Amino acid sequence: MATFGLLFVGLTYVFSALSRFLANLRPEKETTVPKKTDWEELPNTQGLLEAKVHKQIMFGPTCFQIRRKDGVPSVLEEYYFGGKIKFIEEGLLLEKWNTTDPKSLPDFDVCLYDPDSDRLTSLAHMKCFDWHLSERNDNQLLFKWFDGTQGGEVNVAL
Repeated sequence: MATFGLLFVGLTYVFSALSRFLANLRPEKETTVPKKTDWEELPNTQGLLEAKVHKQIMFGPTCFQIRRKDGVPSVLEEYYFGGKIKFIEEGLLLEKWNTTDPKSLPDFDVCLYDPDSDRLTSLAHMKCFDWHLSERNDNQLLFKWFDGTQGGEVNVAL
């Protein structure tokens, strides 16, 4: 039993030394941590929008301030939005937060943003974070949602 213990400790020491040696061989990486004040281009917006973090809900989602990247003043600057963005023919589907108070969340509207006319149209009110665009038929959008205990559908005409 003592021999096994000494062998185990010896192997652990050898692998630890090998690990330290290999860690020293790798080049130093410069890590950049995005600051709360940094504006970053939103992915999947084709260079149209940029956002910065407004508030991170503990153990929950993040809300953002959004603006147009081309510098044109926009209706988007008046509101806070979630991270879900979906392109459709008519524009962008955005998750506009009605409040940033953690006790009142989730409380937001699914909105359609038309970048050509800079218009934000509320389509549906949601009280859960788990939702998605399920179907699209002509001028109808079908959203499905689930709040952890129950689910449902919201059919919206454009």
